[in-house]
Amino acid sequence: MNIERLVTMANDIATYFAVEPNHAAAVDGVRDHLTRFWDPVMRRQLKDYFAQGGEGLLPLANEAVDGLSVPPVATV
Repeated sequence: MNIERLVTMANDIATYFAVEPNHAAAVDGVRDHLTRFWDPVMRRQLKDYFAQGGEGLLPLANEAVDGLSVPPVATV
């Protein structure tokens, strides 16, 4: 998927959770959403993008992606 689209989607999720008064809960909410509803390939793309600087990601999205677990790439 296009990385710009993934960044937009991650930022939309972060914006939704930004109203949470507990910052740690907001970060966990974004991370949980990404883990539960995003395909592993999408999560891996976003995590790789974050590792390269993550330009354009909102701070809340950055924090969530930083702690995001991604499954290893399957090899056959």
